[in-house]
Amino acid sequence: MPLNVAIQMDPIGQVRIAGDTGFSLMLEAQARGHRLFTYTPDKLTLRDGKVTAAINPVTVRDVEGDHYTLGEAERTDLSTLDVVLLRQDPPFDMAYVSSTHMLERIHPKTLVVNDPAEVRNAPEKLFVTHFPELMPPTLITRDRAEIEAFRDEFGEIVMKPLYGHGGATVFKTGKGDPNFGSLCDLFANLFREPWVVQRFMKEVSEGDKRIILIDGKAAGAVNRVPAEGDLRANMVRGGAARPTDLSKRELEICERIGPALRERGLLLVGIDVIGGYLTEINVTAPTGVRAIKKLGGPDLAAQLFDVIEAKRAASR
Repeated sequence: MPLNVAIQMDPIGQVRIAGDTGFSLMLEAQARGHRLFTYTPDKLTLRDGKVTAAINPVTVRDVEGDHYTLGEAERTDLSTLDVVLLRQDPPFDMAYVSSTHMLERIHPKTLVVNDPAEVRNAPEKLFVTHFPELMPPTLITRDRAEIEAFRDEFGEIVMKPLYGHGGATVFKTGKGDPNFGSLCDLFANLFREPWVVQRFMKEVSEGDKRIILIDGKAAGAVNRVPAEGDLRANMVRGGAARPTDLSKRELEICERIGPALRERGLLLVGIDVIGGYLTEINVTAPTGVRAIKKLGGPDLAAQLFDVIEAKRAASR
């Protein structure tokens, strides 16, 4: 049975379709005959307990520069839809948090993917700390004395903002670095929240593996190799996508965290693994689905919609 599927996303005209997971989900929904709509988070409205948005019917094409056609917007009660895909990009700020509070009003009558309350409660760099035995040594603080002690213990460290995304503002520093004080000042001026400090892993030069889990099960992976002279492997920062298989250790990581993901209704999750250590659990708008398929891996958009359709059928 066709579903009414809306995707809450950034403006569709700005989407870089070659690597956008949300766009791959739109293509899959359309191919299955579902009715497809799109809207941006600023169109959400809460009045008298009802959540509405001005949504546009949309058709999509896998053609760069001509990838969509929008119909006329119509304000719609989102609880009348079958599925909402929560796919706007971070930053995970108060605007993002506010949208999860509003979408929480319609879930699970309307299936929101991922569960908005759990997205709010599982920020990428904080949720992962529930699994310290899987992580490299990690410190979350803005206390400079603590950071200095951590650096003294481990030598080379990486500092990044707690709610950062896409590899932005990630720095490597070590003992004797004359820029360390300025770096701490920069972070203190830019970010009110604590920062993430981790032991630097030289294995990142071999790749930062993005593993996609669907309904708590490992479904596919891509290895992202940093560009020469850069420690960041994010593809938006020039990292190169390479095909990969999962090691025994990586499968163990997925099996360890899978039950927690299923319990929280986090159907589409991307984790980052470097040198056998879990560094992030991405639940807001995880990427990698298109890259995995292009490199000869499985069709994860199809796998996710199998799960979505099964959940909708079970709820009727």
